[in-house]
Amino acid sequence: MVEAVAGKVYEFTTGSGGDTVDLGRKLAALLAPPQLLLLRGDLGTGKTTLVKGIAEALDAADQDEVTSPTFTLLHEYEGTREGKPIKLFHLDVYRLDGERQLETLGLDDLLTPDALVLIEWGDKFKSLRKRATGEIAISSSGGDGRKIVVTLKE
Repeated sequence: MVEAVAGKVYEFTTGSGGDTVDLGRKLAALLAPPQLLLLRGDLGTGKTTLVKGIAEALDAADQDEVTSPTFTLLHEYEGTREGKPIKLFHLDVYRLDGERQLETLGLDDLLTPDALVLIEWGDKFKSLRKRATGEIAISSSGGDGRKIVVTLKE
């Protein structure tokens, strides 16, 4: 098990979608609630694929149950870690145009002591960049390969 350490940067590479899911399972151990993490990366780089692994590791959802919340904006999953309940919120704010629309999501209500909030395209919004406790940046390294950088703030 990897211990969560604030103020750290972790770099990983994956060679396939399956590897990215596996990495998500391992990353779940780094993410101690409450967390608000921005998922950054171009379309198709595997942001939702990574969330599939995180959700599985928390017994919150099976891979096939985790889909991109592009049109619904928010998916909520309930899981456990070390016998304690944990909430996983997966948001996609790509389609939102401004801070005013963002405010309607009720992020303050989501950020409870037992919550992991993962937001795709959150770096578009200054308010989210300020509130984020970290970031997961995913970039293509050719073919199905991905470079994944996890930054956790202090």
